[in-house]
Parts: sequence; C-alpha cells; structure tokens
Amino acid sequence: MEWIQQQECLQDNFKMNDKITKIKVDKYFKLTTKALKIAKKSVIKGKEKEAIEIINMVENYLSDAKHFQDKGDLVNSFAAINYAHGWLDSGVRLDVFDVKDDKLFTIKWFPLLIT
Repeated sequence: MEWIQQQECLQDNFKMNDKITKIKVDKYFKLTTKALKIAKKSVIKGKEKEAIEIINMVENYLSDAKHFQDKGDLVNSFAAINYAHGWLDSGVRLDVFDVKDDKLFTIKWFPLLIT
C-alpha cells in the first residue's frame, strides 16, 4: 500500500496539478505542521504576544483542515492549510519569527548592493 501511495505522489508531482488529492492534502498538512514547529522555536524576543496570536490562528486553521478532510471535503481542507501557512509566512515577513528555511517559509530576501 505504501508503495502505491509513493507512486501516486510521484505521479502527482509530474502531471498537471488540477486536482486536490488526499496525497496532496497530507503532503501540505505535514509541511505546514513542520513549519509551525520551527516557528514556535523561533519567536523573536519582544514579539511573543504577536507570535501567540499567529500560532493560535495556524493551529485553528490546521484543526479546520483536519475536520474538513475527515468529512471528505479536500477542497476546504487544502484551503485551510494554505491559510495556516499564510499566517506563518506573514509572521516571518513581519519579524515575529526568525527562520532561515526558504523551502518552508517566504523569508525576507535582501539583494546584494554592488557599488
């Protein structure tokens, strides 16, 4: 069974992504959960209040995503996951979380100035 899921995941990555599958929802749920764990450990000093608010919103949206998935509503589950991750990215961009992983977060990018 696991081999079949791996094959479906591989196919999902190489075909047109016009469907929200359980595999896709699971993949992004895990990704956002991993990002949340990192963000919780990366709160910038003095930004604890803001971090708590963002973390609560992320946890609420992840809970909603799980609820929708359990009901078989993959569209709203995927949407809730994306909202959750958006909250994390906003926390990074607004200097609430100090993270460096540009695969999990939309980090600030400062181009080198050549003079």
